[in-house]
Amino acid sequence: MKKLEAIIRPEKLTDTIKGLKNIGVTGFTVSQVVGRGKQKETQGVYRGKNYQVMLHPKVKLEIVLSDYMVQQTIKTIVDSAQTGENGDGKIYIYPILEAYNIRTGEADFDIDDLVNGEG
Repeated sequence: MKKLEAIIRPEKLTDTIKGLKNIGVTGFTVSQVVGRGKQKETQGVYRGKNYQVMLHPKVKLEIVLSDYMVQQTIKTIVDSAQTGENGDGKIYIYPILEAYNIRTGEADFDIDDLVNGEG
């Protein structure tokens, strides 16, 4: 199993979710985050005063997948979220050693149920 974290532009979330559903990935967590990468600082105006925007709003998707689904999921996220501009985001992949079902307390070996919308 792997955990995929994708940091994307908020305006690309709907397209990305549609793409994930098209490949059968329906189990994921979405968080609103702020961050800084190569995207340039911008100017904002609040109550007539200028300010620097150093941290940009982003969305983080967290998905746990079977190994065989990782490459297809990466391709889908890139195709759905890419604009070609700085600030499009990043994808990180982590190994998952174990998973447990909180309801039953048992080890969860059927992560594919989440991918196929059965979990």
